Amino acid sequence: MPLLVGCLAVSFPRLALFLTWFFGGNYLSRAYDHWIWPVLGFLFLPLTTLAFAFGVNSLGKAGEMPPLGWLLVGLAAAADLGMLGGGHRAWRGRRGD
Repeated sequence: MPLLVGCLAVSFPRLALFLTWFFGGNYLSRAYDHWIWPVLGFLFLPLTTLAFAFGVNSLGKAGEMPPLGWLLVGLAAAADLGMLGGGHRAWRGRRGD
């Protein structure tokens, strides 16, 4: 079951982030000090936002980010930026450049 949830989070990160906020209680508030960071993460880097919250809440001691968590955040950031780049490439292809 956790593998299915992880695959859905990678496929639909904004939906997963919304559901984490809606049903997760204080899962995001334990990872972020201010509400603006999850909102900006939802808009620009949703997979990175989820990876950071997972790293802080689930991988190490409470409130600390272990090295594996930073690795996951880096991979999630690369995936987010790859999704942004792929969208721009598709837009350029439709435009005819």
